Amino acid sequence: MSPEEVARFLRSNPGFFEHHADLLATIQVPHPHGGRAIPLSERQLVALRDRNRSLEGKLGELIQFGEENDTIGAKVHALAVILLRVTTLDGVLGCLYGSLHDDFAVPHVAIRLWRGTGEQTEFAPIAESQIAYATNLVQPFCGPSEGMAAAIWLSGAADHVRSYAMVPLRDAEGTFGLIALGSEEPRRFFPDMGTLYLSRIGELVSAMLGRLL
Repeated sequence: MSPEEVARFLRSNPGFFEHHADLLATIQVPHPHGGRAIPLSERQLVALRDRNRSLEGKLGELIQFGEENDTIGAKVHALAVILLRVTTLDGVLGCLYGSLHDDFAVPHVAIRLWRGTGEQTEFAPIAESQIAYATNLVQPFCGPSEGMAAAIWLSGAADHVRSYAMVPLRDAEGTFGLIALGSEEPRRFFPDMGTLYLSRIGELVSAMLGRLL
């Protein structure tokens, strides 16, 4: 019989080893972690232990991700609470910069607004291409700094920034601003990272600024 025929037979007769249990003790197969031969029954135990270790590792990763998400969620909540206490544009901007720097440990932050007027740096003129870029963002952008025009907003840090996040600010009337986050770490903001919390920060800040502009 060919190996395929043996496999088909065993699949078609799941009770075979119940009636021939003595075979399990005599069949020898290679150990998965070495060259020696071991009984088939021991090989099954080794496979189960390996699977359990793999599942334990995945469970540990899930727990770690959950704890990290809880921590970020708590920071977003704290930011919301602080913003609810301020009633001026300068107050909102100051709280936002402080939270992003201190709580979220983002070293470089810049905001540009093209609705309303003011003497703040955030109202400095920007190119139409940058407005179009922000308007076309479906979700926050995360990635490397190459070609990122908003780098010039970061007060001389552009030469050192290696990754960016761009968070659009918009409401029912349209896109009216952009938050630029920069880091010297190439993997702080990377293309495949989740943007849920960045989106929530953008929505929160949009709601607070939209009523003040």
